[in-house]
Amino acid sequence: MKKLTLNAPAKINIGLNIVSKREDGFHNLETFFYPIYDLHDVLIFERCDNFIFDSDNSDLIKDPNNLVIRAHTLLEELVKRKLPIHIQLLKNIPIGAGLGGGSSDAAATLVGLNEFFELNIKLEKLNELALQLGSDVPFFIKSKPAIGYSRGEILKQTQTEINKPILIVNPGIHISTKEAFVHIAPKENKFDYKYFQTVEEPDYNYLQKNISNDFEEFVFNKYPEIKEIKDKMIDAGALFCAMSGTGSTVYGVFDDDDKLKTILTELPLNYFSFVSK
Repeated sequence: MKKLTLNAPAKINIGLNIVSKREDGFHNLETFFYPIYDLHDVLIFERCDNFIFDSDNSDLIKDPNNLVIRAHTLLEELVKRKLPIHIQLLKNIPIGAGLGGGSSDAAATLVGLNEFFELNIKLEKLNELALQLGSDVPFFIKSKPAIGYSRGEILKQTQTEINKPILIVNPGIHISTKEAFVHIAPKENKFDYKYFQTVEEPDYNYLQKNISNDFEEFVFNKYPEIKEIKDKMIDAGALFCAMSGTGSTVYGVFDDDDKLKTILTELPLNYFSFVSK
């Protein structure tokens, strides 16, 4: 194989509940991961004499700890040999936005290198490696709608689909995941995420009334402009609206494009926006 191109999709969290803090410093959580296939980064793998990583985002090139490089290093350590390759990353997913872009890139790197070099690493081992890179990286190994438990790595895939437009808006505010978790307190959640195993398409009114993202309170208090995005979406008639992950992206499910257009005309020009079909 001389060249391989993979898409690394974004995700949104439909609900995010922090259940408890663990002895290892991580948190147990419950969430529903939903992939956004048409918003994706692109990774291009090409044969090379040594390892080269580059990207259209200069900040990632300068960061030796970025997840693509770490994933490559992890595989080299596993197979105990060099994996000479040129990996080019084309970024479309906003960085630090709660959309899982970096995690998706890491998973695509593991999958891509496994395929490119015919390493024959089994799925179970890929998931184990993915978890070493980040709590939501295992989801992106398959990128299928799934309920996430534990740190997010225990996945129960479902047949749930959103068959309506999803408006994704990011105001360009970077939320520190570490800071967000410092300010979160585990609390009882009355929503049963097994709901997503029982429906092909969710009842959005039911979700709006019963499911929540525990990080919204902290993030909205610190950055009122993020809450304003959610308020605008709800006022415009979003069927369901929430913040994704630890933020700062807010998404809304709409039943027609006219309502979407209303929101888009009201957003500041420097906001990132994307309509997923």
